[in-house]
Amino acid sequence: MKNFFIICFLPLAIFLFITDGYTQVPVKSRPSPLAMTTARYKDTYIKITYCQPHKNGRDIFGKLVPYGKVWRLGANEATEITLTKDILINNALLKAGTYSMFAIPSTEQWTIIINSDVGLWGSYNYNQAKDVLRFDARVQQNNEVFEPFTIRIDARNDLAELLFYWDQVKIIIPVKFLQ
Repeated sequence: MKNFFIICFLPLAIFLFITDGYTQVPVKSRPSPLAMTTARYKDTYIKITYCQPHKNGRDIFGKLVPYGKVWRLGANEATEITLTKDILINNALLKAGTYSMFAIPSTEQWTIIINSDVGLWGSYNYNQAKDVLRFDARVQQNNEVFEPFTIRIDARNDLAELLFYWDQVKIIIPVKFLQ
C-alpha cells in the first residue's frame, strides 16, 4: 500500500507543488492588449481580433504609423476578421472565412486591404499576391482623441459601419449583411 501511495500520489503532489509556484509569478501585461469587436445579423457573425496600441503622447500618423506603408491595423499580430457568411464591405463582396486586415494610411485616405494569409506577426510577411480585396476609405477628423487604437462595428439591422479610431482620426467603412 505504501508503494502504491508513492507511485501514484507522490508525483501528483510534486506536480501540484511545482505548478503552484508558477501560478504565483506575476504575468507582465502586453503594452498593446488584445481586443475584439463583434456584430451579428441573423446567421451572419463578424468578429475582428486586434491589438490596441496606445498614443502615449506620441505623434501617430505620419510618424509612428508611416504614411504610404502597409500597417497591420493595430499592434503585435496582424488584425484578423472572421465572417460566418458573405458580406458586402464598401460595396464589394467578401466571402465567409477568416482574413488578415491591413491599411496603407495617408493624410486624405487609407487603402484598406483584406488578405487571405492569416496568423501573421505584424505586416512583416505581408504578401500582396494574397490580397482578396482593396479599397480606399476617406480619413475623417474626430473631435475626440482616442488614446488606444479602437475598432468598432456599429450594426443597424442588415447595415453596419466598420469604424477605426486613433488619435483624432476616424475611418468609416460601410458593411451590408447578406441573407
